[in-house]
Amino acid sequence: MLVKRKETIRSEKAEVAVPVRPMNGGNGLYSYSKNSTFQRKAIEAAKELINKAIAEELDIKTLSSSNTFKIADLGCSVGTNTLLAVQNIINAVEHKFHSQGKHTKLPEFQVFFNDQASNDFNQLFTSLPSEMQYFAAGVPGSFHRRLFPNNSLHFVHSSCAAQWLSRVPEAVQDKSSPAWNKGRVHYSNSTAEVIKAFEAQFAKDMDNFLKIRAQEIVHGGLMALILPGRLNGTPHTDAYINKAFELVESSLIDMAKKGIVRVEEVDSFNIPIYYASLQEVEAAVNRNGSFSIEIMENIPHEKPQPKVMSITLRAGLEGTIKEHFGDEILDELFDILLRNKLEESSLIAESCKSVGLFVLLKHKPNE
Repeated sequence: MLVKRKETIRSEKAEVAVPVRPMNGGNGLYSYSKNSTFQRKAIEAAKELINKAIAEELDIKTLSSSNTFKIADLGCSVGTNTLLAVQNIINAVEHKFHSQGKHTKLPEFQVFFNDQASNDFNQLFTSLPSEMQYFAAGVPGSFHRRLFPNNSLHFVHSSCAAQWLSRVPEAVQDKSSPAWNKGRVHYSNSTAEVIKAFEAQFAKDMDNFLKIRAQEIVHGGLMALILPGRLNGTPHTDAYINKAFELVESSLIDMAKKGIVRVEEVDSFNIPIYYASLQEVEAAVNRNGSFSIEIMENIPHEKPQPKVMSITLRAGLEGTIKEHFGDEILDELFDILLRNKLEESSLIAESCKSVGLFVLLKHKPNE
C-alpha cells in the first residue's frame, strides 16, 4: 500500500496539512538540477531588476549594526539556480556599498537555503562553490509557516516556488461541493467554481505568506518574488504554463480510460498549484499593508520545446504524482505526454502567453 506522507505545519490559528512534494533530487536523467533551465531563465530575466532595486531601495544605514547581511532563498530546490540567484544579490549589495565609498566595510553574508524537509539538501550542498563569499545554511520547512526569528532577514528571494499552494482547496475534493473537480486534476479548463476555489486558496496563502515575511524581514528590508503566471485579464486557459498542465491532465485521463490508473484516482487527484496575475499579487500586498511595491512587472518567459517541457514537468511533478498514483505509471505517463500531447499541441501552445511575474517589495519602516 502506498502511504501518503504529509508534513504538518503550524500557524497562529490552525494546522494545515502540506503534501511533501520536493522537486526531483540527485543528478540523474530526470533530476531538477539537470532539468530546470525554464526556471533558470526567470532568474536571469530578473537580474537587472534586482540590481536596480538594491541600488535604489536598499538603505544600508538602517538595516543592521552587526555587519552581517542575511539572505534567504525560499523554495530553493536543488542544483545551481538558487546559487545564481544568491550570487546576483550579493554582487548587487557589494556594488551598493562600493558606490557609497564603503570599500573597507563590506558586510559578511549569511545565506539561508530553504525548502521542504525532504528536499535533497545533500545535492544542493555538493553544488556549493568551493570558495564561497557567504556562510551557508539549510533551513528545512514549508515557507507557508514561520522559518526565521523576528526582524532577522535583510533580503528574501523566491523564484518559481510561491505558485505552489499550501494545500489543494478542500471544496474541489468534496463530492458534495459544486466545486468538486471530478475527472480533472487541474483547474484552468475546469468549471468556474473550481477556478474560484483555487483563486481563493492562492489569496489565502499569499496573505499568510506576506504576514509571516513581515515578521521575519527587518524594516527597510527587501523581498523579490518571481512567479510563472499570466497577464492581467488573461483567461487561465490562455496561459502557456496552464496549457502544459492541461496536457498532463489529459494524459492521466487517457490512462484511466485504458485502465492503467483507476478513474477514482484521477477524481481524487489535484495539483496544488496556481498561476496568478500581477493584479492578484498586488491585491494581496495591499491587503497586508506591511510592504510597499517598488517594482511590479511582467518579465519574458520563453516556451521550451516539447521534449524539454516534458522532462521539465517530470522533474517538478514526479514526486507529487508518485505520492498519489505510485511510481509504476511515471514512464508511460510522460511518454504519452511527449508523444501524443505536447508535440501535437505545440501549435496551439504557441498562441498562448508565457510570462513571469516580478514583484519587488520593501518592508515599510516602523511608524
